[in-house]
Amino acid sequence: MKHLFKWLAGVSLLLTWLITQNAVAAQNDHDIAAQVASGKIQLAVIGAGSLGSSVGSAWVRAGYKVMFSTRHPDELHALTQKLGPNALIGTPEQAASFGQIVLLAVPYKAIPQVSHDYATQLKGKIMLDATNSWWSGRYAIVKEALKDGDGVVNQRYFKGVRLVRAFSAVDATVIAASSEGKRPPAGVPLASNDPQAMQIAAELVKAAGCVPVIVGDLQAGRSFEHKHKGFRANTTPEKLRKILKLPANH
Repeated sequence: MKHLFKWLAGVSLLLTWLITQNAVAAQNDHDIAAQVASGKIQLAVIGAGSLGSSVGSAWVRAGYKVMFSTRHPDELHALTQKLGPNALIGTPEQAASFGQIVLLAVPYKAIPQVSHDYATQLKGKIMLDATNSWWSGRYAIVKEALKDGDGVVNQRYFKGVRLVRAFSAVDATVIAASSEGKRPPAGVPLASNDPQAMQIAAELVKAAGCVPVIVGDLQAGRSFEHKHKGFRANTTPEKLRKILKLPANH
């Protein structure tokens, strides 16, 4: 009987701990969502090529403080000078530390190195994954992605990160035009195994002048990867939902 009581006590402590952790996580998400809504959250872009620059610039225009980063940060002055004081420059390591939410827009072959080098800085953070395996040719990680999908593989590498596939299936020029009001807002498909992180990511898609289209988990996200119909559809959210066979109000 003593063993039974000890076991029940242990189960009770475990349940109390789990409830406490869930409550803390829920409060953290609430705080992050509030900061996103108020424009006070710090954002970072790792890989400021055309896609990263377009999304980051849209966020700066929306009032967010954004750190842009590449391996050659000195090359970013022309970009940030025209955006004003909310556009900062840093190394990838500095950006990973600075951003409360991070956009990853590096070549796919860089994922093993990035996930290794900045694991500590990125742990526990929401990361918007805009990478695509199709540019990376012969690299071993591409074989994994062909088999399991880009998002599934990326989450495998970024174990401690709340990964959301976002901005990966829309051209940089379309995002820029949407954010500047030069075209109807583009539909941006999202996928994640973390529904709460995905909802927060959806608000940042809106901040970039686009419309989030929530697809499902990372496995479902294959529908907008390379060689699938949702990849670079570059269309309105209504048409994108039809292409992806999603309910009209999904």
